[in-house]
Amino acid sequence: MARLKSEFEVTCPCCSAALVVDGNLQRVVRHTDPPSGPKPELDDAHRILAEQAAKREALFQQSFAAEQGRDDALSRRFEEALKQAKQEPVSKPTRDFDLD
Repeated sequence: MARLKSEFEVTCPCCSAALVVDGNLQRVVRHTDPPSGPKPELDDAHRILAEQAAKREALFQQSFAAEQGRDDALSRRFEEALKQAKQEPVSKPTRDFDLD
């Protein structure tokens, strides 16, 4: 298609699509889709699905182990805070009313 003098081509910085913009209309008049990457073959579908399932399982196991260790860590922190609270003397907090 013949390009007018008021039209210019711009490349999208996000997706690398080619846009033809009309300066008079201040609008995109045409575009071409960005180049797509290599598409997986149907024969590789089983392998790809198995890899994704393995990744999901590994993330789940990692999350599960972190949650099990979290309970122990919280218990230890609570015990330490309890010891520290027992060592500090109990004092009545000062209020603004008491300072008068």
